[in-house]
Amino acid sequence: MKKILFALTLVLAMTVCPQAQAETRWGVTAGLNYNTIRFKQTDLFSSKAQLGADAGVTGVLQSPGGSFGIEASLLYSMRNGKLNLGEKKVWSSQGLGNETCMLHYIDIPINLKYRFNRLNGFENTLTPIVFAGPVITFLAGHNKLDDQLSYSKVSANLQFGIGGELFNKVEIKAGYRIALGETLRTQLLDENTAKNRTFFLTATYYFK
Repeated sequence: MKKILFALTLVLAMTVCPQAQAETRWGVTAGLNYNTIRFKQTDLFSSKAQLGADAGVTGVLQSPGGSFGIEASLLYSMRNGKLNLGEKKVWSSQGLGNETCMLHYIDIPINLKYRFNRLNGFENTLTPIVFAGPVITFLAGHNKLDDQLSYSKVSANLQFGIGGELFNKVEIKAGYRIALGETLRTQLLDENTAKNRTFFLTATYYFK
């Protein structure tokens, strides 16, 4: 939470200071994710990663020199995980086996971003970037496993990664996201908790 407040404070400071002459940019974002639902009790049953998708809008507030910036997005994200509930009799007796857990989220990531934009002109073709920041996630929906699992409605995450901007228009980012609190828990067997662990690859097209 302290990181989120710091990022929001920095955004406000750059916005209200006219001498900063910060540049704003807006774009559309789409991508893929590869998510694992990892249980604290690792021998409960096996789980496997699954592909999902992300889409939404992104805004950037860039410093006057163009190196530092704050990036905020509003994204719809579908993150999935394969849970082999049938490995435990308490679930196999109910006819459950290798089940797909589908989770639908609204994500608000706030990244602190650094652009390597002093590369003797090469940055006009490709500008390398690094980023990191918090993500607030709101659960929008899930599939039929609500009789077996209970879900966190709001959760905090931390993400980081690298990428590059092509021709000052298209930004490609790859990163890893870690849920800081629980994502869900089983309703049986002592309510074991699990967290999302997500690799993601996104592309953002900026309109200016």
